[in-house]
Parts: sequence; C-alpha cells; structure tokens
Amino acid sequence: MVDNNKGFQVFAHVMMTLLALFCLLPFVLLIVSSITDEKALIHNGYSFIPASLDFSAYKFLLGDSNSIVKAYGVTVLVTVIGTATNLVLTTLMAYPLSRRELPGRNVFSFFIFFTMLFNGGLVPSYIMWTQYFEIKNTIWALIVPGMLLSAFNVIMMRTYIMTSIPGEVVEAAKIDGAGESQTLIRVVLPMSMPIMATLGLLVGLSYWNDWLNGLYFVTDEKLFSIQVLLNKMLLDVQFLMSSASTGLGSGLSASLPSTAMKMAVAVLGILPIMAVYPFFQRFFVKGVTVGAVKG
Repeated sequence: MVDNNKGFQVFAHVMMTLLALFCLLPFVLLIVSSITDEKALIHNGYSFIPASLDFSAYKFLLGDSNSIVKAYGVTVLVTVIGTATNLVLTTLMAYPLSRRELPGRNVFSFFIFFTMLFNGGLVPSYIMWTQYFEIKNTIWALIVPGMLLSAFNVIMMRTYIMTSIPGEVVEAAKIDGAGESQTLIRVVLPMSMPIMATLGLLVGLSYWNDWLNGLYFVTDEKLFSIQVLLNKMLLDVQFLMSSASTGLGSGLSASLPSTAMKMAVAVLGILPIMAVYPFFQRFFVKGVTVGAVKG
C-alpha cells in the first residue's frame, strides 16, 4: 500500500512538472525571441537558445521612455479604479440577489442574465457613450464601457454567497441586531475573500489587457494605455514595412526587427501581470472552484 502511494506521488509530481513546463516554456520562448536577431529568426525560426542577441526591438519601443511611463501610469490607474469599482458594484448587486426573500429576485436575475446574451451593438453603444455620456477623451472612457459591471461576475459571486456562506450565519447576525449593511460588511465580505480575489484578478486582467476602449473612445495621446500605445507602435512598424516592400519606405524600415518587435510588445504588456499573478493564485483557484462548480 505504501509503495502504491509512493508510486502515485512520483507519477503526480512528474505530470505536474510537465504541465508546469508546458505553461512556462511558451513565455520563455516569447522572451528569447524578443531579444533574438531578426535575421536569425527568419532563417532559423524560433529557438530557446538565441543564435545572436539583438535588443533593437526594445530600443525602438523604449526610445520614447516618457510615453511608455505615462502609458503604464494610465493603465495602472485605470486598472486600480476600474477593478475596485467593479468589485463594489458586483457585491452590491450580488448580495441582494443571494437573499431568497428579496421581492422580484427572479425578475432581476433574468434581466442580468439577458445582458449576457444580447447587447445593443457597437454603433449604438458608441453613440450613447460619446454623445450622451460624453466620455470621449476622458479617463472614464477606459473605465466605464463594457467592464464596469459584468453579469457573469454578478452570477458567480451570487452563487458563491449562496453556496459557501451558511444562511445560519446571516440569521445569527440579524438576531444580534445587525442590519443588511452591517451583515454585508462584517459577515459576508470577510467570508467572501476568495471570490473577491478571483473576480479582482479577472477584472484586473481585463482592464490591463483592454485596448478596444482606447481605440474607440480615445484620441488624446496623454490618455493612451500601455496596450493602446504598444499596438499603435506595432501598427506604425507594419506600415513602414509595407511601405518598404512597395519601394516607398526609407532605409529605417528595412532595419526594423518586425518579428522580434511583436514578441517584445507581448513581453512589455504581460510582464507586470506575471509579476502580480502568483500572489493571487491560491485565491483564484479556491474562488473559481467554490464559486462556479458548486452552483
């Protein structure tokens, strides 16, 4: 029996090591490719060991360091404000829906679920946000549209509260004289940290990686997020390369490492998230498992 357990542990460790490598190696290849010479990439393909090092992609992207720093600042600000606001609104909507005695609970739940299936479309949304709410070229254009409140997050948190927080605990708080606000703040929220961390990570990733709102609603370069700025740089490089292929480009376009630059753009966009993710991983796994599977 002991030998069987030991054999299973060895097998499990080997499998988990292989899975970890499968997840880690693509990132290693991404980073190595971003510092590999363009000619080596074209002739030899992608490799974990660069034939020759070349940091020109980063030199081009980081040439205007002030713009990069400002873009990172805008992205961090938008991510923090957007994530915090999203969690507050999600909690204020999910908690009442988790109470079975709420009048019209099924009606509200239907309207929330309905928004997951249908939306007004891009053109009506653009007209509404720009002409009626007038958020174009403001910081709110990167925060409000699309991600300030998610029906999926509301349903996920409601399910967690209903299945993971015993009703007896809420009833005991009411017997002790706590109102709904006190019950939410002092009882429900402390017991909902796993799902809060999970949703915070998901929403934070969405805000960090978002570039569509910047593309649609922002033309002021001072409000460019890091994703919008890097995408603009990449499009500029592609334009220069296409101009060079038609004989209209300058000598500069011929020396631009377009392939390595795509990898460098991905590295600059993902590194901060990779640095933060390990701190939320255990909450993420627990929150997704309890909040989604039990429902």
